[in-house]
Amino acid sequence: MHDEVAILIPCFNEELTIKDVVNDFKKHVPDAKVYVYNNNSTDKTAQIAKDAGAIVVDSPNQGKGNVVRHMFQSIDADKYVLVDGDSTYFAKDLPNMLSIFDAFNCDMVIGDRLSSSYFTENTRMFHNPGNKLVRFLVNFLFHGSITDVMTGYRVCSKKMCKSMAIKSEGFEIETEMTIYALKHKYKVESVPITYSDRPEGSESKLSTFKDGIRILKFIAKECFL
Repeated sequence: MHDEVAILIPCFNEELTIKDVVNDFKKHVPDAKVYVYNNNSTDKTAQIAKDAGAIVVDSPNQGKGNVVRHMFQSIDADKYVLVDGDSTYFAKDLPNMLSIFDAFNCDMVIGDRLSSSYFTENTRMFHNPGNKLVRFLVNFLFHGSITDVMTGYRVCSKKMCKSMAIKSEGFEIETEMTIYALKHKYKVESVPITYSDRPEGSESKLSTFKDGIRILKFIAKECFL
């Protein structure tokens, strides 16, 4: 099945938020297909997403990078919208992102958290300086001017998604996508978006130090490829 716009939501234990995320995108982009790829959730994420009207697919290889690889390989669309299922991003920003994507003939439009509310909304220790460090390293080493390297909200072209051989297994995926776009001279634009911290009771799956080190190692490896 071919979709013009596909909303791709990788999920692991997001039962508190996934209904609101699916409903939000169905409201603001009613013609898009909403896909939730369930990554071995042990809660009711899959059933809640299905009840909300999403197309739910089991993705058994653990890790966000593995799920995104599965999505890109199995979904056929003109525009791929990658977004998290934790209610930190908002569908109201997507029409503008899609408009920029079309107007500038982009391969990727980045939802830029860091130019808006991220630094005040995010309360996890070391995340703010970590985002700044990764942004500096990627732009310096790969000659870019990307405003938000690790955002989980972006619109990508079919050409980019189908040509990218994803190496990441986990949370390096956003950094990998950004570096890939820079290395291949893809057209990238940034759009400031609204960002909100996770609601109370919703827990992040990202380990600040473990995943941070993996991201830095990935950047280092890409310098020599």
